Amino acid sequence: MASHPKRRKTDIPTVQRVIAVFWPSFLTAGLATILFFTAFNPQEISICMGHAKPVSNIGSYTIGFFLFWILTSSTCALTCYFQQPCHQPVNPESDD
Repeated sequence: MASHPKRRKTDIPTVQRVIAVFWPSFLTAGLATILFFTAFNPQEISICMGHAKPVSNIGSYTIGFFLFWILTSSTCALTCYFQQPCHQPVNPESDD
């Protein structure tokens, strides 16, 4: 198996990086949705928001889940981004 000349053996494949962001955020969004809607009734939230026609409970759960998923996936992505080093350390012993 020939490796890409610029790719190191320690590099993580892109698919694995994407899954590392979306899978934990999916699980966290599910848990956040359960906990949030256990404490707050979707019908009362729609009344407080001033909607004339309230959204169904399933619709509220779906919207809430996707909002939590966006929130948690953005935080997971930022965590992965900030784990990368800012610069490559200079090795004075190398001749390159």
